[in-house]
Amino acid sequence: MDFALTEEQTAIFDMAHAFGQDRIAPHARDWERAGTIPKELWPEIAALGFGGLYVSEEAGGSGLSRLDATLVFEALSMACPSVAAFLSIHNMCAKMIDKFGSDEMKARVLPRALTMETVLSYCLTEPGSGSDAAALKTRAERTNEGYALNGTKAFISGGGYSDAYIVMVRTGGDGPKGISTVYVEAGTEGLSYGGLEDKMGWRSQPTRQVQFDNCNISADDLVGEEGKGFTYAMNGLDGGRLNIAACSLGAAQQGLTQTLAYMAERRAFGKPIDQFQALQFRLADMEIELQAARTFLRQAAWKLDNNAPDATKFCAMAKKFVTETGSRVVNQCLQLHGGYGYLADYGIEKLVRDLRVHEILEGTNEIMRLIVARQMLAGQ
Repeated sequence: MDFALTEEQTAIFDMAHAFGQDRIAPHARDWERAGTIPKELWPEIAALGFGGLYVSEEAGGSGLSRLDATLVFEALSMACPSVAAFLSIHNMCAKMIDKFGSDEMKARVLPRALTMETVLSYCLTEPGSGSDAAALKTRAERTNEGYALNGTKAFISGGGYSDAYIVMVRTGGDGPKGISTVYVEAGTEGLSYGGLEDKMGWRSQPTRQVQFDNCNISADDLVGEEGKGFTYAMNGLDGGRLNIAACSLGAAQQGLTQTLAYMAERRAFGKPIDQFQALQFRLADMEIELQAARTFLRQAAWKLDNNAPDATKFCAMAKKFVTETGSRVVNQCLQLHGGYGYLADYGIEKLVRDLRVHEILEGTNEIMRLIVARQMLAGQ
């Protein structure tokens, strides 16, 4: 078993890291205060091939593996996990269109999505259905031209900001088999947005409810087949879970790097605080946890790339383990900074706030445990 990255993978990581440090890191706090990410950033990111990381090369994408993609998100999160996570959402949507959309839809949507002239958002969660996603109530009724949408989506990253939305809707009866996926462009009549959510973290991502009131779309805006939407949504989530884990990993690694530098300079009782054995043990524990998390994440990505039968289980395990590791590490980094860690100028408190939500989205970590347990019991 070879744990080394290839030259190409190292180059991908280095390119993403350099871009993040140059174009994202210096502005991350300003964007957080403004509550938005400048739209002009996305075409710059897309120019690196990051607008369609695992969209097939035949469709104009980069055709990277899921493991390659985790390297991009790990590297970009060292600059800002909020920006990196938003890019993950766009890529999840682009891949769904590439994999399940009709040839007409792919020709119509993907070119501008890959250049990120069209920024995409993912609409699954509703005010009354989070972990129980199959209970969603937003309906799409058949019309002569296509569908009329009615309902509300909640906690949508890019609500009112993105250019188009991949929306899970109910076209049939209760349960997963009654769910379909549709594509809705911003500006469509009947599409509106709630107020801007005031969040603990991910504050640079505009987050709103997305509302549909007799929102009419064409039949050509159906993604794939009716009744397959829940399957499509879950298919996208395996990779999304790896990406969000990678965002936790990169941000926590950056926090540890900053903490090492701080501890070398900060003096107490006549010597740098990195010379106290008790604190050295904390540093060692964080390094061990991050290395374990990185290995676990890459194993899960390898399984997804190779269509292993237990890939979903490993994606769930990695998401749970890596996101909780990331939160523990950045919390320890704040503690080791002392009072300075609580100040925005040092950047650590932002990491604590941004990473906390990673244990909730893309399926809560409680749901990750449920997925793992069910697969364990199914094998008995």
